[in-house]
Amino acid sequence: MRDHLLLFINGEQREVRGGDAFLSLSDYLRLRCGLVGTKIVCSEGDCGACTTLIGRPAASRQQLDYKPVDSCIQFMFQLDGAHIVTVEGLRRDGTLNAVQQAMVDCHGSQCGFCTPGFVMAMTGMLERQDSLDEPSLRSELTGNLCRCTGYTPIIDSGLKCNGADHQRLAQLYPSAPMLAAFAGAGDDELRLETTSFGVQHIACSPRTLEEALDFLAMQPTATIVAGATDIGVRANKAHRLPPVILDLNRIKELEAVAVENGILRCGARASWTTLLAAFRQAAPAFASILQLFGAPQIRNVGTIAGNIANASPIADSLPFLFVMEAVLVLASKSGRREVNINQFYHGYKKLELKPGELIIEVRIPLPAERELLQLYKVSRRRDLDISGFTAAVRMQLDGDAIKQASIAFGAVGPTVMRARQTERFLVGEPLTLETMQTAGDIAVNEVTPIDDVRGSAEYRRQLTRNVLLKFYHQTQSQLAAV
Repeated sequence: MRDHLLLFINGEQREVRGGDAFLSLSDYLRLRCGLVGTKIVCSEGDCGACTTLIGRPAASRQQLDYKPVDSCIQFMFQLDGAHIVTVEGLRRDGTLNAVQQAMVDCHGSQCGFCTPGFVMAMTGMLERQDSLDEPSLRSELTGNLCRCTGYTPIIDSGLKCNGADHQRLAQLYPSAPMLAAFAGAGDDELRLETTSFGVQHIACSPRTLEEALDFLAMQPTATIVAGATDIGVRANKAHRLPPVILDLNRIKELEAVAVENGILRCGARASWTTLLAAFRQAAPAFASILQLFGAPQIRNVGTIAGNIANASPIADSLPFLFVMEAVLVLASKSGRREVNINQFYHGYKKLELKPGELIIEVRIPLPAERELLQLYKVSRRRDLDISGFTAAVRMQLDGDAIKQASIAFGAVGPTVMRARQTERFLVGEPLTLETMQTAGDIAVNEVTPIDDVRGSAEYRRQLTRNVLLKFYHQTQSQLAAV
C-alpha cells in the first residue's frame, strides 16, 4: 500500500504526502509550487480563472491525453498518475506559446485575472483539433468568464492561432518518461492520511472495484468522490473535508461506455464529456441538454453516478433518466442488485443506497426510432447555469392515439418526479392541442413547487403547463415528416 501521490507538474516529478494530499490543486500550485498564474476567483468551478490542463494515460497507454479542468475543485488525492500543466508551463525557452502570443497581439487581456484560464482552455482545444472556429470557441469557452474585455478580442485571439506554429504538449513534455514513472509506482492501493485541528482525515484510492468495496465495507459512511465537482465547492465554502473519503479515480473498470442491444451501459465514473460524445448519436435530444450541462472543465471530470447520487431535484440528467427507465447497478461486499431509477429516491437526499453500497453502472434504454422525446431546461442564462425548471416528455403513438406516455419534472418538489396521473390520462387519447392543455391542468395539480431565488412556485406551475404545449407544437413537424 502506497502512502503518497506520484505526479508531474510542468514536467517535474513530485511526491505528495500528508496534508498536502488533501489540498485543492489550485491551492497546491499556488502555495506549495509558487505557480500563481493559476488564479482563484469563485472557488466554485464557474469562472474558469483556475483552469489547468491535466494529462492522464490515454487508452493506448502510449501517450498522455490532456483536458482542461477547474483546479479549484480538484483535490490532490485525485491526481495520482497525472501530469498537470499550468500557464507557466506553456512558455518554453522564453517564448510564449501560440495562444499566449495571440492574446497579446489581439489585446485579449485587460485586468488579466481571467487570462490564464482562457489561455489554458484554448490550448486544450488545440490539443484536440488542428484549427479553431468561432462557434467552437464560443462553445468551448463557456466555462471561462471575463468582466473586462467583452470576449470579442479573446475570440479573435483563438482565431489567430489558426496556422500558427503551435507546439503540442507531447512535444513540450514527452510522455514516455512520465508513463514509465507511473508504471514503476505499481498498482498498489493508495491510502493517504493527515490530522487537521485534531480531526483525522483518510483518503483511500484503490485500483480495483473489489478493493473499493472492501474499504466501503469497513467504512460504510465514507464520502465517495469521483469528479468532486460538488464536494469541491462544499469544501471551499465550508472549509472542511469529510473525515473519510473513497476516491474512485484510479478504477478504470468504472469508465466504460458501450451500446448493447439498444441499451447504453455506462460505468459509474463515465464523464459527461464521454457521454456527450456517445449521446450525440444515441439520443441527440439528451446531447443537446448535456451541451448546456456545466462547461467543458466541469464535464471533463463530472460523472453520471455523481449526478445521480447527489440527488438534486434540479439535476439536469434525471428527467431523461426517469422517462427512459434507467436501471442502476448497485454493488457491495454482499453482492449486486439492480434498481430502477424511479425507485431510487425516497425523499430529499434520501436514497435507496444501503451502507457499504456503491453505484457501479447505469443502464439506459435508448429511444426507439419512432418515439417522441423532448427535454427541457429553463435557467436564467443559457450556459453554465443551475436549472430553475427541468422536464422530459416521452411518447409512443399507435396511429393517432397515445400508446405510452412518460413525463418527468425537476425543480417542482423535493425530488425529480414522474407525473403519473398525467401519464395515465394521456394513454389512449389523441395527441392534440386540447389533449395537452388538459394534461397540463392535471400536471399542475401533481407538482409541489416552492418559491426560491430561481423562480416562484407559480412560475414553475406555468412552466409545467407550457412544456406540454411546447411538446405538442415541437412534435407536429416531426410527425408530419413521418
